[in-house]
Amino acid sequence: MSFQISKAHAYGNDFLFVPRDQVAGRALDALTRRLCQRYTGLGADGVIYYSAEADGTATMRLINADGSPSELSGNGLRCLGALLTHQRGADAPPIREWRVSTDAGWKTLTLAGHHDTTYTFRAALGPPEHITQEPLEVAGETLPAVILTMANPQCVVLVPELPTPERFARLGPALSAHPRFPAGTNVEFAVVDAPDRVRIVIWERGVGPTHASGTGASASAVAAHVAGGAGRDVLVEAPGGTQRVEWLEEGVFLTGDAEVLFDGVWLPR
Repeated sequence: MSFQISKAHAYGNDFLFVPRDQVAGRALDALTRRLCQRYTGLGADGVIYYSAEADGTATMRLINADGSPSELSGNGLRCLGALLTHQRGADAPPIREWRVSTDAGWKTLTLAGHHDTTYTFRAALGPPEHITQEPLEVAGETLPAVILTMANPQCVVLVPELPTPERFARLGPALSAHPRFPAGTNVEFAVVDAPDRVRIVIWERGVGPTHASGTGASASAVAAHVAGGAGRDVLVEAPGGTQRVEWLEEGVFLTGDAEVLFDGVWLPR
């Protein structure tokens, strides 16, 4: 069975997009694992199954590369907005605001600009919740963690310098699967370079190391303010690029780019 498929990325955090009605009745976990294979599939951090209406509303369901569900991806949300805007075509007036139903509730995307197939959106992700500071024993170390929900579970470890690749590969998966998190968690190591600048590396639940993460950047900004002396309007730099995070009274807002890579058809049965 062939179906329409598209790809977009935000700072190297890449997603495939499949219309929900074209895969109705299929096992999405197995399909996602096949599509996300880097060598025998199309390769991605996850697949977003979506629908959209002419009035600027849409729905999305994100399945991680390993077939597990995720409540939300900030970057995936923005990529969906880029794809839907791109699919309207250059002759149609752009929809300046998309409202998207996700497994973490309704989220709003506001178009801030675009160039060719790259679109800039400001995404309203809602307020962070359940913020705690706890020491966690992991891999023979005690790490000071800021734990919160940023639409999905997040564990942020503030450190004076980012871990070496070897230490990151040891601690990232151990924290992600720590008994403190029965459903797993996303993990960020974060350095506060200045009140308005934070650097991070990310181990994403169901994916592994990623170049960027929207909810991870947002959680890191919140943690940096709560426990690291940062302000509420910061630039968060990940290996793939830099995003702006604002923690305002009404919630967290994430601003950054998303690029549409292709629209095509999946042929293998």
